[in-house]
Amino acid sequence: MLTVLGFSMVTCFMYLIMTKRMTALIALMLIPIVFAVIGGFYNGLGGMMLDGIKTLAPTGVMLTFSILYFGIMIDAGLFDPLVRFILRLVKGDPLRVSVGTAVLTLLVSLDGDSSTTYMIAIAAFLPLYQKLGMSVLGLTCIVNIASGIMNISPWGGPTARAAAALHVDAMDIFLPMLPAMGLACLTLIFTAFLIGQRERKRLGVIDVTGFGENLALGNGNAEECEAARRPRMFWPNLILTTALLVCLVVGLMPLQVLFMVAFGIGLMLNYPRIEEQKERIGSHASNVLAVTCVIFAAGIFTGILQGTGMVDAMANSLLVVIPESFGPYLGVFTALVSLPFTFFMSNDAFYFGILPVLAQTAANYGFTTVEIARASVVGQPVHLLSPLVPSLYLLVALAKVDLGDHQRFTLKWAILACMALLVGALLTGAFPLYSTVTP
Repeated sequence: MLTVLGFSMVTCFMYLIMTKRMTALIALMLIPIVFAVIGGFYNGLGGMMLDGIKTLAPTGVMLTFSILYFGIMIDAGLFDPLVRFILRLVKGDPLRVSVGTAVLTLLVSLDGDSSTTYMIAIAAFLPLYQKLGMSVLGLTCIVNIASGIMNISPWGGPTARAAAALHVDAMDIFLPMLPAMGLACLTLIFTAFLIGQRERKRLGVIDVTGFGENLALGNGNAEECEAARRPRMFWPNLILTTALLVCLVVGLMPLQVLFMVAFGIGLMLNYPRIEEQKERIGSHASNVLAVTCVIFAAGIFTGILQGTGMVDAMANSLLVVIPESFGPYLGVFTALVSLPFTFFMSNDAFYFGILPVLAQTAANYGFTTVEIARASVVGQPVHLLSPLVPSLYLLVALAKVDLGDHQRFTLKWAILACMALLVGALLTGAFPLYSTVTP
């Protein structure tokens, strides 16, 4: 019953938001409560929801101050030279813009943090997409998938979780997957080429002469944006942002603390007057509220999913239905099931709940633990489309696109990237297609 209830709840949620019958904010709060009541979980329902909210509270704090920090940097003009440089390269050609989006985002994604990637990439490219009249869904698609591919880095969440769950070294997972990641990156660039070619046919090459000198990158009209610029603070802002990213990568402090401190320093450097500080914070309040509300609403969803035992039941149902004949193919099977299961549940639930059981079963057929760990990260480009991933709401909020529209547009291309990872891993021997060992 819990298995059916869990899958029904997630399916109902996805249907309602993708058909625009309900906003993600409302659906995240109300749908799980309805299904919990249907399942008879009256007692302790409030505690489950509160536990979920507490779990996501640090993420909410991090996103709040990261949005404010990068918002301040955008207002001050830190990314203006980058946009001007991109303009000189692409020259108003939608095809070049699309491919350039893929290349830049892949480089930015090296830090392994999708939230940072989204903020930098959207800040750099959104004004250009809007100027050219290109579909912003193409931008969010490329950025989302690029982050999913590079999320496999050792300092990214999935690889670290797989390493911890199976007690293997993260580098042993990552290094053999590098060729597969390379093939996935090429696949993403090909995807960007197709999207850009379609936009070029629709729009043609557009004259953007003078656009780089009249940027309106930020909140408000062009006059307000220009008034907020601090060109003399470019180098201090660049040094501060570089230091922040270095600290994020090395893990000097928790992400939440780093962004809070960096925001405080950045605000004081660029806008020392209290009136200016209030004005800048107020200009980004809508973005912050839109994201943090959804994050805490997602806490209700995940809290009920975990507290009622639906996640465990969904995981166990997978193991029960695995036919014995699938045993020799458990490497490929693990890779394929990582797509839907990391979409329908959190990374923690998959890597700490399902993966150890899969690895133990696969060991009977001759698979090593690290081979199953490598297979488990194949689904990450699809995982970042999950409504349970907080950074997804940041992406759609920054780009001002509908969540359901973004998921519908991106899903097929994300699956293609996952298949490229799978093929690359099989061709280079990161894990075998077939095991000849019999239990």
